[in-house]
Amino acid sequence: MVMSRGQNAGRSHNIKTDNTSFERVEEFKYFGITLTKQNSIQEQIKCRLKSGNVFYHSVQNLLSFSLLSKNLNIKIYSTIILPLVLYGCETWSLTLREEHRLRLFENRVLRRTFGPKREEVTGEWRKLHNEGVNDLYSSPNIVRVIKSRRMRSAGHVARMGERRGVYRVLVGKCDGVDNIKMVLQKVGCGGMDWIELAQDRDKWRGLVNAVMNLRVT
Repeated sequence: MVMSRGQNAGRSHNIKTDNTSFERVEEFKYFGITLTKQNSIQEQIKCRLKSGNVFYHSVQNLLSFSLLSKNLNIKIYSTIILPLVLYGCETWSLTLREEHRLRLFENRVLRRTFGPKREEVTGEWRKLHNEGVNDLYSSPNIVRVIKSRRMRSAGHVARMGERRGVYRVLVGKCDGVDNIKMVLQKVGCGGMDWIELAQDRDKWRGLVNAVMNLRVT
């Protein structure tokens, strides 16, 4: 895969070494993560959501089984479906559009898991609204989980030191650093050196937990 400013640069060229020719592609998978020449996560998130939907539909009958408690259904979602969707999310730089797509997926799964709600006055059954889903699902929503995992991962990298390549990549990647600074600002640590903050494991763990409890609309 060739990344260049010119869309047509080197389009017809393959890479050859010895007797092996490597085909030029627009994207490829590496350890289950889709990499594109535009370095965009949109396709990656689309792929993860597709996998989550496929797995959800495969266990949909189980989740709707009346003899299973709602708590057990939620545990199935949080321990099997959610990790499948969030694989590699520590490297995601989310836009509001991607956050919205992720929330739509989670609310749709949870709404089907909890089932309809019966009105106390009229006795009619109706589909749960997002507010009702949030009230029943006590765990942090999917966007909070992503942001807290990203913070936790950044803390590990920051403690590796400048000699490590992954440290230089993270610090040199403006989008990733900006995301961390934006989240720190929301938890009252705006303007502080996040690299220095991350050196204190306990303090950084507290910030990760604070991010998990952020109110995300």
